[in-house]
Amino acid sequence: MDQPRDRELDALVVKIPEGWSSVRVSGQTWGVTRTTRANGKVVSISAERLSDAEQISANVWITTNGPVLKPCEVPADAVVSFLRAAAPQY
Repeated sequence: MDQPRDRELDALVVKIPEGWSSVRVSGQTWGVTRTTRANGKVVSISAERLSDAEQISANVWITTNGPVLKPCEVPADAVVSFLRAAAPQY
């Protein structure tokens, strides 16, 4: 990822609260879980749209060079788009 997107990813991830929460994105309610591991070096985020089976999940590795997004079976752009829509609501 490039520097501006690294900073954006970091800013979005820190807004998601630890544990389970719900958020509305595009009129749909999503259940979002954030789990921080490895002394804060890995953040896992998973989200499931509560009206169907749509899911988004990723790990974010916090490195000395900035965050590294590791999406799980979804495109990175889908994860970032979801975070852009969800984070401001927290």
